[in-house]
Parts: sequence; C-alpha cells; structure tokens
Amino acid sequence: MGVGSSSMVELGNNDYLQRLVGKEPISDNDPFWNQLLSFSLPTPLSTAEARQLEEATKPICKSLVENNPQTGNFCALIRVFLRRAGELKTSTQCENNVFVWQSYNALFIIRCLCKHFIEIMSEEKVLKHFTVTAAQKKAPGNSSNESSAPLAETLIISIIQLLLQIPVVNFTYLLHLEAINTLLVLLSVQMFVARAAYKSVLHDYLAEGKCAKAAPLLVRQLLYNFTTQEMCPASFDRAEGGSLLYGIASGVASGIWTILTLGIGGGGHSEDGIANTPALANQSLLLLLVLANHCGNDKDTRNPYREALVSFVNIPGLEKPLAYAETSSEAQIDASFNIKFSSLYNAICGQLNNDSTILLLYILLHRNSHFKTFVLSRLNIEALVLPILQTLYHVADRSSHHIYMALIIILILSEDDAFSKSVHEIMLKTVPWYTERVLHKISLGGLLILVVIRTIQFNITRMRDKYLHTNCLAALANMSAHFHSLHQYVAQRIISLFELLCKKHSKFLELVTSPDPTVKHAQDYTQDLAILEEVIRMVLEIINSCLTSSLQHNPHLVYALLHKRHLFEQFRTHHTFQDIIQNVDTVITYFNSKMEQCPVRPSEPHEVLEVIEQGARQWPRDRLKKFPELRFKYVEEEQPEEFFIPYVWSLVFQKSRLHWDPNSVQLFVPEA
Repeated sequence: MGVGSSSMVELGNNDYLQRLVGKEPISDNDPFWNQLLSFSLPTPLSTAEARQLEEATKPICKSLVENNPQTGNFCALIRVFLRRAGELKTSTQCENNVFVWQSYNALFIIRCLCKHFIEIMSEEKVLKHFTVTAAQKKAPGNSSNESSAPLAETLIISIIQLLLQIPVVNFTYLLHLEAINTLLVLLSVQMFVARAAYKSVLHDYLAEGKCAKAAPLLVRQLLYNFTTQEMCPASFDRAEGGSLLYGIASGVASGIWTILTLGIGGGGHSEDGIANTPALANQSLLLLLVLANHCGNDKDTRNPYREALVSFVNIPGLEKPLAYAETSSEAQIDASFNIKFSSLYNAICGQLNNDSTILLLYILLHRNSHFKTFVLSRLNIEALVLPILQTLYHVADRSSHHIYMALIIILILSEDDAFSKSVHEIMLKTVPWYTERVLHKISLGGLLILVVIRTIQFNITRMRDKYLHTNCLAALANMSAHFHSLHQYVAQRIISLFELLCKKHSKFLELVTSPDPTVKHAQDYTQDLAILEEVIRMVLEIINSCLTSSLQHNPHLVYALLHKRHLFEQFRTHHTFQDIIQNVDTVITYFNSKMEQCPVRPSEPHEVLEVIEQGARQWPRDRLKKFPELRFKYVEEEQPEEFFIPYVWSLVFQKSRLHWDPNSVQLFVPEA
C-alpha cells in the first residue's frame, strides 16, 4: 500500500493491512499510520464495486475481529483519525490536502471494518471493539489524554463536526461523502434486527448530548447538500488502470485528486435507481431520512432530527448553512432554522423519480406546515405534480411503497381547495409520457384524474389493495366539487371506471348466489362484494359532487352519463345506492328531455353536446338533493414506525451504493 496503488485482488496480501489486523499492538503515534494512510485504492463508487471490495477484504476483516480484542488496533486507528480530523479545519483553510487525504483514508478503513462488524455480530459485541484499551496502554508511545466519552460517541461527534465545519470543495467532496457513509454504516445496526423500534446505543449517541444539540445544523447541512445537487468536481477524472490515484507528485503538489469517477459524477449506475442523483446529494438524503424516522422502544423520546426537519422556515435571502463553529457546543440549539425554500422545492421537483425524494416530500408536506404552505402557493405547481403523476402512470414498474407515498402526497395536496381549483386552470399542451392516447390541451387537473383512475383500474386487476383504493378515491373526492371543464376523454374514463366496477359487481353477485359447490365459500365473496360496493358508492358520490357543484361547467361528463345511462338502472332499487342514484337519474332525465324537445333528435356528438350546453345554462341549481361535502384528510397510522423504518432502510439497502449482505438483513425482506 503506501503511496503506491493497490488493486482489490492485492488487498488481502498488503503488508500494511496485514500488520493493522495482526497480533501486535500498534501505538497511535507509530509512524506506521502515515505509511498506511498514504495509499491509493480502487475506491468503490457503486454497489457492484463495494461488493467486490468486501469479498477481497473479508479475510482481513476476519483477522481483525479475532485479534483486535488483544491488540486494540481498531481503537488506535480511530484515535489517529480523531487527531487528523481535529486539524482538518485549519488544513483546509490552508489548502493542505495531505490531512484531507489521510483523514479520508482513515475514515474509509474505519467504515469498512465497522460494516463487517455490524453484519456479523450484535451491537453489544460491536461496541466492545470500540472499548479495547488494555493492550493499547501497554503499547509504547500511545497518547494518554483519553476522552471521558465512549470512543464510538467521540467518533460520531467528530464526523458531525467534520460535516459542519469543513466546506464542500473539490478536494473535500469525497471526505464528506465518506463521513456520511460512515454514519449510515454505524446506524445500520437497525437493519440487522427484526424490530422496527429498536433501542440502539449508537442511535442514542446521535439522539442525545452534543450530537442532539447539533441536530438542527446537521439537518440543515444535509438538506443543503441535497438542494445544491453538487456533482462530483471536474478534477475527479478517470485514471489509468481504474483506481483512486492520489500520487504525492500530482495530488499533493497540485491539489488535484484524481479518481475513477465510475458513477460518482453522474450519480451512479442505473441498476441502483439513482442514475441522475449526484452521490453527495443521494447519501445526504438517505442519512436525513434515517435520522428523521428513527424511533426507539420509548415512543415518547424526542427525535431532534425529526423536530428540526418539521420546523425549519423559509428565508429567501439566506441559503448557505451556518458553520458548526458559529454556535456554542454547550448551548441548546432551537430546532427551527432557515433554508431557502425555492431551492429546496426545485431540487425536489427535479428528483421525484427517486423513492427517497418522494418520502422526503411526504414528510415535509405532512409535518412541516411552513413548507406545505409554500408549496401550495407555487404558481408552477405542475413542476411538482407532473413528475408524481408520471410515477403513478408507471405503476407496474414501481414498488408498492413508492406508489403509496406518491398517492398520499396527491391526497395531502387535494385537501387544499385552492390547489383543487388551480390544477384545472393550468393547461398542458401535451403529455408525452401518456402513451395510451395523445392528449392535447388537457388541464393538469384532468390529467390528475386520468392517472388516478388508471391507478385504481390497475389495482382492481393486479394489486387488489383496499388501502390504495381508499387513497385514490379520497383524493378524487376532495377535488370533485372543483372539477371544471373536464376534457372529453377524462369524462369518458370516469364513467368507464364506474362501468368496470358494475361488471365486477354483477360477477360477484353471481358467485355469491352460485349453487356450484366448487365455488369458494359465499362468505368470502360477500366480503369482497361489500368492499366493492363501498368503492362504487364512493365513485357515485364523486360524480354526484361534480354534478351538484359544477354541472354547467362539465358538459362532457353529462354527455358520458347520457351515453352510458343504462349502467345506473341496476342500482335504482339497491339500498346502498338508491339515494345517490336519484340525483344521477334527475340529470339524465332532464337532459334526455332536452334531446326529445329538439325537432330532430341530435345524433352527432357535437349536436348532442350543443344541446347539453344550452340545457346547462337553464339548469335549476336547486334541482338536486344536497349531500354532505366530500372531505377526506390523510391521517398517519398509530404506529407509523412499523412502516417507515423498514421502508427507509430498504431504500438505503437499494440506493446507497454500498453493498449489504442480504442474508444478514432482518428488518425487511431484501429484493432480489
């Protein structure tokens, strides 16, 4: 190793690594560390590369697990990092890249070793490797001023200070990335236990004491990293041989760190699903989600990171995060802080194809009233809504969690009347990703209705999830009183959904009353029938709400009702639908009479539509029976951590560009 370059296959035989994991204690003042940390390594920048590295270094990690209880070399390595990290702020101000380089290398080794520990042993046993001191005290030359805090906690505090004190510039980009990766690895103990609300010592270090006091600043820094979407610096170029080369001659002298970018600049490999997300932004978002969603055994314990995320406010002129040094380390920092909402909004809109971004948006809309108000006041709300609708349109290619989050966001937005009105005022010239039909001059609201109906139909035929139905219909119900100038195709799809439900209803009725003994129990079908009738009732209420509130503005919906009026006949005497069907019947009867009053009954669509428009102008508004206003509000379930913690860690598993052993994961079932 040393200043030379090592390939992955050579790592197992590297002399410096063999000494680190060997049976001899090494003082943290030994010149060995300068030699060890002046290395060049093919740094893994994708999941596949990370797996290759772990396979190559597994024998080394096993040796350390065996020998560290006697040597304490792992603790010595951490102390070496802590000393270098303490001098990073001064060295970066002087553009002394050697400390940055060696700090990065030390942190990289610590992270790799911690990850191996966490995947093969309990957290209690992992922490024992941070407390080996007997052999180190005997090693000559060791530093004597030990911190009173546990070494693992001191390491975490040092990493947080690094993230807050050291600016992200060309030669510190990878250092920030590695710092965040190390925190993700330390917190990943949650992934290897089955309980979602897991009492973790490592998590407690972050939730209490100095770390908790710095929580608002760390949240702000992570949000800032995500918001800026900073690409890997241009000086990180592809090196010959495909390795991380930081030669003394070229790297230290010129300040240029040459690296095989292999996905880091553009965001990673497409199989990770984060091809368009810069690495630092991606990892920052994942760490933010992990911190904000953690919950221990005691549900009442405060989470300072969640508090910070749901409390920050908008200061348009203030964009750069405050440095950690600008606050007193002993003072309690208020959870509320400032960030530029417009920059955050634009970053979110640009990354909504990513599950992680959808989850961040959900948290902010659901919990942060300041940001929700800002979003709902946007004149370019289509920048947010269109990517979400595109995600829903490709429902077959998305995970169920991704679809749920997208639908809940639509539901939360639909709770606002101004939103429900404004989406029908925004006209779209074309929607290229909607391939079932060419859409010209359709409103954003009309497109929203189309996509949600399509999601319902997909769910009916494929997923059959009642929860998904509920959210889809609740969003449409909230918006129904504001349906305005519905596109012809949108009106057709609303009635087509009702037609599909009618057919399924007839089929279930036949099965319930079937004398065939081979048919499954009638009771099972009776339950299915009851659920289906709830859905049909909701669709009828949505149609009725639109007719009651804005019939004169939706002639195409009236046209579709007349065209399919036979569908409603079967429900006229049904006790579940009788009251609501009366209004639909009233509309159909009224406009049908207008057709009959014409000297020649209209036959062409444009002729029928003209009669409807004339009749709508004469329509008496008090003709229909009044029903309670449809109003649904999203409410989080009683134990949200049971859903969100496994979901967040599944995102880390899939998108962090780190390789995790799927056979060791217990919190969720990893996807193949």
